[in-house]
Amino acid sequence: MRRILILGLVLFATLAGAIGWRIGGDLVAPVQRLVGPPPVELGAETIVFPSLSGSVIHGWFSRGSVGRGAVLLLHGVRADRRDMLSRSEFLHRLGYSVLLIDFQAHGESPGRHITFGALESRDVAAALEFLRRQLPGDRIGVVGVSLGAASFVLADNRSPVDAVVLESMYPTIEQAVADRLRLHIGPVGPILSPLLMIQLGLRLGIDAKQLRPIDKIGLIGAPVLVMSGTLDRHTTIQEARQLFSAAMEPKEFWEVEGAAHVDLHRFAAAEYERRVSGFLARYLDK
Repeated sequence: MRRILILGLVLFATLAGAIGWRIGGDLVAPVQRLVGPPPVELGAETIVFPSLSGSVIHGWFSRGSVGRGAVLLLHGVRADRRDMLSRSEFLHRLGYSVLLIDFQAHGESPGRHITFGALESRDVAAALEFLRRQLPGDRIGVVGVSLGAASFVLADNRSPVDAVVLESMYPTIEQAVADRLRLHIGPVGPILSPLLMIQLGLRLGIDAKQLRPIDKIGLIGAPVLVMSGTLDRHTTIQEARQLFSAAMEPKEFWEVEGAAHVDLHRFAAAEYERRVSGFLARYLDK
């Protein structure tokens, strides 16, 4: 019986390891796709610029009113710049210049792996430098969703900004993985979490300590608007409240009632635009 028990445990561990490795591979696989030209109504040009992530970043840049300010829009994981298009259109109507990018390993930007903010944070720094070159002296805001929000917060040695909107951002990679495993596999899902954490080092050469936006949100150095859906199971509302508590003043918080881990602009467009436009106007308008 003892031998059978040991054999069973070995088989279980082997199976769990194989499943964990397969899940990990799917999570970090690049999602490159043809994005195409910008919509005519945005009046944008297609741009490319290098990033210290090792990628060449592709994006759309649309100039607004002179001196009005600019907004960098950062998409979520496994998405591309088109997911930020509706936000860019309403911001451009307000006169802001807008820059939408594809992170490395997303859309038209090459890359070997998704890194949950480690390399993508370097793309943020490169995008801000692009805006500084194009619009010297203009104030700059950032709107980041999920991966985009985390990538901004994790960005070291980036240019200062004047206002930041963070949507549905994970506090730590450990919590993000556990939440997603629980959602997709059930209550036993988090058991596999350590197997995925090990893969950060094995596959990507990343320490989980590098992926803790909650430790850096207080260092942003700009006003922050944090928003999250009350029914979000990828990043719970409790986790969003913890992030907000760690942010420095001035700061604002919007709990989007009834929203899951969805596009918050599409979910509550009128209220989203009212809150975001008011927030940006306070800190970007001269």
